[in-house]
Amino acid sequence: MSDYGGDHDGEDNLDYEPHEEVFDDHEPEDFLDQEGLEGEEGAEGDSYHPAINGDDDQVVVSGDPNAGYSGKVMEQSREKKVPNDQRTTTPYLTKYERARVLGTRALQISMNAPVLVDLEGETDPLQIALKELNQKKIPLIVRRYLPDGWYEDWTCEELL
Repeated sequence: MSDYGGDHDGEDNLDYEPHEEVFDDHEPEDFLDQEGLEGEEGAEGDSYHPAINGDDDQVVVSGDPNAGYSGKVMEQSREKKVPNDQRTTTPYLTKYERARVLGTRALQISMNAPVLVDLEGETDPLQIALKELNQKKIPLIVRRYLPDGWYEDWTCEELL
């Protein structure tokens, strides 16, 4: 007995015809429109291109990036950076930043990133990340967003 109720020996009970055309000829017009495809002149702003910043490779974000947004058009992120000589936040790593940096670095180490300290037989990625933090060898940047939308970048070597 089959799961579909019929008991037909030697006969294939298929819910569909394997060689029959299954496509629906009544597709919406916008799917058939070929003008918006890439390479056409009319597709100037339709495709998705992620923003690429060369200096944001190893940035750990701290704070709210949308803080200070008051409905006006946000400026480019490079224009909102506070110069290093005018930073106002403390040069201390908060417990939240410390947890984020250690977790990020431990994940990198577990994914076979190069270790920047002598291992001395250590195999735990979190312990290796702690050792790198104590020796100030972690190659990450902590980005602190300020309430007005500006941000400060601190390297892990600068933070105590």
